[in-house]
Amino acid sequence: MKDKNAKTSLEKTSVKNRNSFSSSLGFVLAAAGSAVGLGNIWRFPYLAAKDGGGLFLVVYIILTLTFGFTMLVSEISIGRKTKQGALTAYGKLHKKFSWVGIFATIVPFMILPYYCIIGGWVLKYCTAYLSGSGSQTAADDYFTGFITSYVDPIVFDVIFLAAVAVVIYKGVNKGIELISKILMPVLLVFVIGIAVFSLTLKKDDVSGLDGLKVYLIPNVEGMKFGDIVVVVLDAMGQLFYSISVAMGIMVTYGSYYKDDSNLVKSVNQIEIFDTVVAFLAGVMIIPAVFVFLGADGMKAGPGLMFMALPKVFTQMGAAGNVVGCLFFIMVLLAALTSAVSVLEAVVASMMDKFNWSRTKATIIETVIALVLGVIVCLGYNALYFELPLPNGSTAQVLDIMDYISNNILMPVVAIGTCILIGWFVKPKTVIDEATRNGEKFRRKGLYIVMIKFVAPVLLFALLLVSLGVIK
Repeated sequence: MKDKNAKTSLEKTSVKNRNSFSSSLGFVLAAAGSAVGLGNIWRFPYLAAKDGGGLFLVVYIILTLTFGFTMLVSEISIGRKTKQGALTAYGKLHKKFSWVGIFATIVPFMILPYYCIIGGWVLKYCTAYLSGSGSQTAADDYFTGFITSYVDPIVFDVIFLAAVAVVIYKGVNKGIELISKILMPVLLVFVIGIAVFSLTLKKDDVSGLDGLKVYLIPNVEGMKFGDIVVVVLDAMGQLFYSISVAMGIMVTYGSYYKDDSNLVKSVNQIEIFDTVVAFLAGVMIIPAVFVFLGADGMKAGPGLMFMALPKVFTQMGAAGNVVGCLFFIMVLLAALTSAVSVLEAVVASMMDKFNWSRTKATIIETVIALVLGVIVCLGYNALYFELPLPNGSTAQVLDIMDYISNNILMPVVAIGTCILIGWFVKPKTVIDEATRNGEKFRRKGLYIVMIKFVAPVLLFALLLVSLGVIK
């Protein structure tokens, strides 16, 4: 009994001493910084171009207002109500759902090493453009030559990971909130500036505005019902990863969110910020690629950012190096704020579960991420292999980690969250938390239907696609 009382006392002290964002703005910018990452910059434009332009945009916005809202409100409410990181928050709501917290913590644990590797790639391109040698990155073998080398990728990974670790070491207010307040406005200015410039481009009889039409005007020519379903699932998948749910991040940030702040209003602001940046990413990239590489240029997929865009910047002439430099700095800022949230999700869970200090948790997780990161880098040379995945792609070490975390664990965590809130602790738990200060919950009916029925079905379909059950 004495041990139990001591544990309860410890938990109360932990909650009482828990850091919190100093303002709703700090929380929104930090959460938006997490949501606005590499996926917004390259994956959103690629999918929009592939899935009928404006049709994809319409579907994405509808899902943002329904599914996105539902998951964000749920996870942030779980965090604020329990004042815990994901590892312990779910079990605190319902003991039988502790497994969801474990899975939700494994996700960022797996993502951090390879996300920092990609962050290192972006940093490499930044240094190339800053040194005036950006044109070299347009060479066909530049990217492959870099990632297959034994030393350079590890060096840039160490630099990027160290920067992320320093932010987390500084804590919630002096680290996460401070850097978000500085970097997110800068990022938004860069995105808007590059997007406007992209619209002014012209080559022969093709202009940036022609590319914008491809992006905005829905194209359903030749589409069948199955194609529409693909568009919905693509938009669902993009939104799912874009808003940083099922990764323990929003639960963690929610635990730092003040009780007297307007939760629903903040969620709306996060939705708007994330959607605006994702949309502007398309305005930045699609018109430019369309002008210089044509419609086929958008088929580069994952290679769009590191292989196709450098070719676009080269064809811009003297302005190309400047635009390329600004672009990769912008991408670096997005990668940094997202990586910070991923590391914080793990560190916060360690602190809550094992009562570790922030310093100890940060050092331990950083070292583990570094070791795993080296293995990921070696996956492109010494440890190179090709493994077919159930979703039809061929994978190396990085791809396998991404597939397990993003395509399997994240949908499972989200489904678990929906079942927990929808059927066990009931939607009222989240609604009460979101309206604890008398705020209005205008999408209450929608939320209940989404969390209990619609979201689990969509997530299950997404999981089946990832597992290769649905082609």
